[in-house]
Amino acid sequence: MLSASKLKSVDFYRKIPRDLTEASLSGAGLSIIAALAMMFLFGMELNNYFAVTTSTSVIVDKSSDGDFLRIEFNISFPALSCEFASVDVNDVLGTNRLNITKTVRKFSIDSNLRPTGSEFHSGTNANAVKHDDQVDEEFVEGALPLTSQNFDKYIHQFPITVVNFYAPWCSWCQRLKPSWEKTATIMRERYDPEMDGRILLAKVDCTQESDLCRRHHIQGYPSIRIFRKGSDVRSDHGHHEHESYYGDRDTESLVKTMESLVESLPTGSQHLALEDKSNGTVKRPAPSTGGCRVEGFVRVKKVPGSLIVSARSDAHSFDASQMNMSHVVNHLSFGKKIMARAMSDVKNWIPYIGSNHDRLNGRSFINTRDLEGNVTIEHYIQVVKTEVISRKGYKLIEEYEYTAHSSVAHSVNIPVARFHLELSPMQVVITENQKSFSHFITNVCAIIGGVFTVAGIVDSILHNTIRAMKKIELGKNF
Repeated sequence: MLSASKLKSVDFYRKIPRDLTEASLSGAGLSIIAALAMMFLFGMELNNYFAVTTSTSVIVDKSSDGDFLRIEFNISFPALSCEFASVDVNDVLGTNRLNITKTVRKFSIDSNLRPTGSEFHSGTNANAVKHDDQVDEEFVEGALPLTSQNFDKYIHQFPITVVNFYAPWCSWCQRLKPSWEKTATIMRERYDPEMDGRILLAKVDCTQESDLCRRHHIQGYPSIRIFRKGSDVRSDHGHHEHESYYGDRDTESLVKTMESLVESLPTGSQHLALEDKSNGTVKRPAPSTGGCRVEGFVRVKKVPGSLIVSARSDAHSFDASQMNMSHVVNHLSFGKKIMARAMSDVKNWIPYIGSNHDRLNGRSFINTRDLEGNVTIEHYIQVVKTEVISRKGYKLIEEYEYTAHSSVAHSVNIPVARFHLELSPMQVVITENQKSFSHFITNVCAIIGGVFTVAGIVDSILHNTIRAMKKIELGKNF
């Protein structure tokens, strides 16, 4: 066994007897400064150890949600009726989905974007609207022309007034005209307005009575509206309540519908059935206002494409010069919904994350008519996916941020609100850096040893300098 004396020979830290050391005032001051420096640097290192640092990289998109992207939206159109509002999706691969209804909801709103009722249900028509096969060129005009001067008079005079709002240039109106006039003549013969007075068929030329048609929120031609005496009481928002007819437009179907309206009168009920069980859904509540809030979500392929909101109908014509696609984007986002708490936690250490997640929210795009008609409002949106990964490899959030540039353009077709989508094939990955405890301990030791050594060197220089100065002073005296 090694003796104690031999073990002592490898001692790196040999001790100097206390009576051989000398304390000095300068050394005490340096010791205090060194201790404070050690404490300060240790605190900085500890704070750096607990601070979250990240690294950012760009890689090819490896999305867990596959080839499809979810788009959530809530957009208000103060001048587009829910009766014709349609949400469409198309892309460069040939996808063309029109009038999506399964995941889209519509609510009537007024010009101030306030809701005016419950959800608007468009209903479905299984078959194309039927018209008379043979057109009689020499038909008698039996429908009563109405103007803004006499409209309210007749609406209040007859228990039921059915009005055809039309435009002479409209092809659908031209196909409806013969059967409408024939039906009006037949109903006039069966229920004479002066003797019977239960029903009246009338018509309004919207090119001549534009204010009257605008008052009743007519945006597509022809629009057949059913007014019931007593049901045109103004509601809280000052709008009339009535029904729209969406059934077949041949003479036989129209006469049958008018007869069913007359037969329903003895019930005395103001709120009558809105469905004809034999003909399918042919009558539904007309929109109470001229605006519509469209909300919901769609799933699109991750390729360049468009989300389009427009006026659409398979049996109506639209005056492009009168269409106003002004809108307010209440919400527009991509991907899965992120919990507010999760986003808040990540923002604590990545402040810039999520700043472009809903870039268009709350923005208004209004056509003030200075640009005249046929104005399409377009948004060019570039979408990039961002993932945040924890130091343990867990995915904290997965979000899509986007940039948007908007413009207006004159269109030869029906104006629309179009959102051009450009999805990046790359994604941004933000990873939380792993901190090494051994690296922390090494830095702490370096701080303590470095400060102690530097302080010792400074003390030695200072001590020897003072000692030399004293010797020089003593030599002068002698």
